[in-house]
Amino acid sequence: MDAAERMRAALPVMLRDIETLVTCESPSSDLAAVARSADAVARLGVERLGVEPERVVVDGRTHLRWRFGDGPRRVLVVGHHDTVWPLGTLMTHPFTVDGGVLRGPGCFDMKAGLVLAMHALAALPDRSGVTLLVTGDEEIGSPTSRALVEAEAAGCAAALVLEASAGGGALKLERKGVSRYGVRVRGRAAHAGLEPELGVNATVELAHQVLAVAALADPGRGTTVTPTLMSAGSSANTVPALGEVAVDVRARDAAEQRRVDAAMRALRPVLAGAGVEVSGGPNRPPLPGSASAALFERASAVAAALGLPPLSGVAVGGGSDGNFTAGVGTPTLDGLGAVGGGAHADDEHVLVAELAPRAALVAALVADLLTGDGP
Repeated sequence: MDAAERMRAALPVMLRDIETLVTCESPSSDLAAVARSADAVARLGVERLGVEPERVVVDGRTHLRWRFGDGPRRVLVVGHHDTVWPLGTLMTHPFTVDGGVLRGPGCFDMKAGLVLAMHALAALPDRSGVTLLVTGDEEIGSPTSRALVEAEAAGCAAALVLEASAGGGALKLERKGVSRYGVRVRGRAAHAGLEPELGVNATVELAHQVLAVAALADPGRGTTVTPTLMSAGSSANTVPALGEVAVDVRARDAAEQRRVDAAMRALRPVLAGAGVEVSGGPNRPPLPGSASAALFERASAVAAALGLPPLSGVAVGGGSDGNFTAGVGTPTLDGLGAVGGGAHADDEHVLVAELAPRAALVAALVADLLTGDGP
């Protein structure tokens, strides 16, 4: 039985495994829920792979690592088990499989991808050289797992990221780098009716800063600079003394990321007596197309050998742990997880018919990378 046939035969088990993970809710913000989810992922890994994972707990957050011995080449398979969905979401978004479509919170991003990874690795006769790393904080920027991801990726022949695919099952060949900032403005409070002239209006200063920040975007280079959350003031009849705005930055290359970072740190107040403080900075380096090109060609050849449709690839604005693996110089291929749509949205779903072919592709690609030459 070849890999594709084995995956088709395993489809009912895959569906049960996805249900197991989806029905164990794991919002990134809830450490207890993330710990319960890690237990569920660990049990599933033992069932499918026959090996207990190493639990890496950082600041109370649980990450899982399976290392399958030494081999002439090392391949890292990466995923995460935390989601953006709060506890209780299953009450309104239950796990269902209907009409060839699987639904449930976190199914597409990315619990189905974890199941695909486990079934793909289980199909390999020899997993020597493979590491499977499942983190628990990707959705909040990987604050406790970044160093772990980078350390595991360093020296690997390839990193395969089982994040959800792009539209139509496309792989993610480029990801923008991500930076996040907080701009805090200090003014001076005064009575808005009696003596507003004695105040320094933090809302007005914040408006100046928001416009200055937004002007840093460069659509021609694919750089977006987006003010998001904003607040100022304490009451309707008081000149605001404090204000703040969060800023999301996405850039295709490191030079643009540095340009925006320098400009953010150079922000100065416009109003006399106001103050401006900038916090934050780059969170994820870009994943450039050069990090994925050779692996994409290799995956395309593997797909053709399996009789699968030709692969496609796109550039996306969202970040993943693939940004970190590429950042340490490891060839990286992202978006190898489930085919579907609706990540972080009410219509999150997975196409059941694509699960077995995708798992077969991952299994064959890992096997090829372990035995072949080059990335």
